[in-house]
Amino acid sequence: MNRPPLEVADIIRAAGDGFIGRNERHLAWPQLKVLQAIRNCRTQALGGHLDRCSGCGHEAISYNSCRNRHCPKCQTNAREQWLAKRSQDLLPVPYFHVVFTLPHDLSGLALQNKKLVYDLLFRATTETLTEIAADPKHLGAKIGFLAVLHTWGQNLQHHPHLHCVIPAGGLAPDHAGWIRAPASFFLPVRVLSKVFRGKFVDGLKRLFQAKKLGFHGALRSLADSQQFRKFLRQLFRKDWVVYAKRPFRGPEHVLQYLARYTHRVAISNHRLIAFEDGKVSFRYKDYAHDSKKRKMTVSADEFLRRFLLHVLPRGFVRIRHFGFLANRSRAQLVTICRRLLTFVPLARSPTVVAPPPRQWPCPNCGAAMIIVEKLTPRNIRFGAIRLNGPPDTS
Repeated sequence: MNRPPLEVADIIRAAGDGFIGRNERHLAWPQLKVLQAIRNCRTQALGGHLDRCSGCGHEAISYNSCRNRHCPKCQTNAREQWLAKRSQDLLPVPYFHVVFTLPHDLSGLALQNKKLVYDLLFRATTETLTEIAADPKHLGAKIGFLAVLHTWGQNLQHHPHLHCVIPAGGLAPDHAGWIRAPASFFLPVRVLSKVFRGKFVDGLKRLFQAKKLGFHGALRSLADSQQFRKFLRQLFRKDWVVYAKRPFRGPEHVLQYLARYTHRVAISNHRLIAFEDGKVSFRYKDYAHDSKKRKMTVSADEFLRRFLLHVLPRGFVRIRHFGFLANRSRAQLVTICRRLLTFVPLARSPTVVAPPPRQWPCPNCGAAMIIVEKLTPRNIRFGAIRLNGPPDTS
């Protein structure tokens, strides 16, 4: 894919200082850290390395990546390495995609209590899926699945939801057999929606009783127990959205699909159209009108505000595995699943194996470029680099 003409980093470098100056009181340290990381990504500020062609001897400087998980440029390698590992866990069954979405009424509370609310979203979703699937009236099996947290909509507004990718079936309670799900139906979404709503609201109630939730600004009134109970009753009056997509045709399609979801950030550089007169234009899909592609234009301040809504708490895990795919039991239970399905392990697809590290093709002859010297920001700033000279071995 060609390099896009405009990047989020360009907007941060041009408008970031002014945005911080006008909003510093409202910005948390993790948000400031993300702005700084993306601003410096692949620039001399992070240092780099001197590369030399193994064929013709051509030399070039490459700047280091920031490796921040919110940076649009730093997710490709991480995604490919992750997918290469996950390809060995795939089973020869259809896969379903189920999405659990929090109602808009919870957006403010979630933004003020990100870790607590996002953890509760994972927990309520997991308990809902595992309990309904284990019920003999539905599937009667122990399932395994992957869940990925996304907190954005196409317009960059706050829209927390979980994407769950689930094999169509599960282990019998005694692990002696594989119970297949119907070809076009996994679990009833209306049942999932009601149970999910009940578990999430109950979780909120427990967090409130334990005095773990914070309420600030417009939400300060919810610190009163009577107002909070009223807020919970309003949540019960609405249908919560659980959406199940058609099953994938096979494991290879699952990998292609996961590549689009696992390491995505709020907006990719390729969706940016223009940055002119202090305004940013970007493409988005209007899901309310048959996913039509539209253009949105907002001020640079508003663009950065929306982008920073999706900065996750430090150390928060946004890709999690459950059931027979849980980390602590995956090796044993996936082996059992393979045996029950008479499964031959998939060879790793060349489309998802990460490329050899520290190598890229020479622009002159196409041979591999190899790192011969690491460079600090000071080296680069003061020109202490000897292009086409011997590497520093000190």
